[in-house]
Amino acid sequence: MPPLQQITFPLRGDFITLDSLLKACGLAESGGRAKTMVAEGLVQVDGQDELRKTAKIRAGQVVSVHGARIRVIPEDQGRSPAA
Repeated sequence: MPPLQQITFPLRGDFITLDSLLKACGLAESGGRAKTMVAEGLVQVDGQDELRKTAKIRAGQVVSVHGARIRVIPEDQGRSPAA
């Protein structure tokens, strides 16, 4: 069994829709495929099945899809302050 792909996604703004996140991370080749993946029950948010294609995903949440886990963080997390 291949290792789980760990993805860290820096979020710009307050949220990203679930289908857009899957496409942005390269886990779905198109927005339509992303919506199908969600509708088929292949996606979990914070350990719970998520069937809303446009669920708002915010910093601090974890999205899981077969073979991958996406950790959504604030865009500025991990940046060092300007000197």
